[in-house]
Amino acid sequence: MTSWLDALIQGVLLGGLYALFAAGLSLMFGVMRLVNLAHGDLIVLAAFVILFLAAKLGLDPFVAVLVALPIVFVAGFALQYVLLNRTLGRDLLPPLLVTFGLSIIIENGLLQLFSADSQRLRSGAIETASIPLGGGIAIGVVPLLTLLSAIAVIVLLNLIFYRTPIGRAFRATSDDLEVAQLMGIDHKRIFAIAMGLGFVVTTIAALYLGLRANFDPTIGPARLLYAFEAVIIGGLGSFWGTLAGGIVLGLAQTIGARIDPEWQILAGHLAFLVVLVIKPRGLFPRAQD
Repeated sequence: MTSWLDALIQGVLLGGLYALFAAGLSLMFGVMRLVNLAHGDLIVLAAFVILFLAAKLGLDPFVAVLVALPIVFVAGFALQYVLLNRTLGRDLLPPLLVTFGLSIIIENGLLQLFSADSQRLRSGAIETASIPLGGGIAIGVVPLLTLLSAIAVIVLLNLIFYRTPIGRAFRATSDDLEVAQLMGIDHKRIFAIAMGLGFVVTTIAALYLGLRANFDPTIGPARLLYAFEAVIIGGLGSFWGTLAGGIVLGLAQTIGARIDPEWQILAGHLAFLVVLVIKPRGLFPRAQD
């Protein structure tokens, strides 16, 4: 019984990481209807940016990520404004092809710069610190921070979307781009801000990815898959749904691993398939927010 309870707790904590992976993707799709195939590689790129800043400036990763956030916001803004805005339209194929090409460029660029060796973000004793709950169950401090950060990110994104002028512009361009343009909204700038904000969320996800596991330039596609599954399980464009989707995915994987270690990844994919069969639009589609 204790082992099953521990599996459930660890599944919820793992779900926090998947929710962070997915939140940036959900933001991009919710505002721009952009399916970003480079999202997983962007997470890995952000992890290497944090690693580089931590090594060169002698910073703890938690401090390095604060230095990285304004840099990645500007990078995301520029990428959307200069390149991706040109691809958006009624045809979904151009942005898919461009982001697929961007994925290849990022992966191969990282291989050239950092080689294929696995890397890890080091933050001292906090990496192995845990909080005992009794009965042989303990919660790792970093996994707990991951979940709390995921919740904080979701709360902040909802506040931005539903409580600020820029959030109203996000929703207006998402709901009806032509009407938003007639109302004087510069959709190109709005999309660029959304992408910059998506890069910020992606970098927060990269921090916890690097603290919790080794990473290398080739793992981007797997992170993209987990992000997609969490977004679709939760419902496209729903931030709270994204959190729920990440937790469902995390629970499925830890319960699968508890039954048989070889089932961990498969169990997550099966949970994704079951949700699609029962609720094709996800658990909490945006229309129901």
